[in-house]
Amino acid sequence: AASREGGWEFVAAGPTTSIREEVYEPEVIGHFGLRGVIGKGGMGPGTLRACREHGAAYFHAVGGAASLIADTVKEVLAVYKKDEFGVPEALWVIRAEGFPVVVTMDSHGRSIHDEVEQTSKAALECLLAGS
Repeated sequence: AASREGGWEFVAAGPTTSIREEVYEPEVIGHFGLRGVIGKGGMGPGTLRACREHGAAYFHAVGGAASLIADTVKEVLAVYKKDEFGVPEALWVIRAEGFPVVVTMDSHGRSIHDEVEQTSKAALECLLAGS
């Protein structure tokens, strides 16, 4: 985001690799009452458990599409921890329209990441058995 007179303008809004936050995410979801987390690459069992316990979801955004995603941000409502974390790592409260994400972990305990991993492992075993 770039500062401009009267507010902020998003010029890039790319997701970060989520799994590096897995160790903290369950506590963050519970402590702040988050209903959703956006990232790329998926999360682990702790986050899935927290989504189920707190009625949250993990939203998967496509990496490498930061300018496309930024176009969907219509308004910055608030910015927190900008001075401590810097602009890229600050906590942003935004209003977006048509934000391109897919729910890949839900509040019912479903993880598309786990399903894809299991299906891929089974397909690999079939391929290896045939060689």
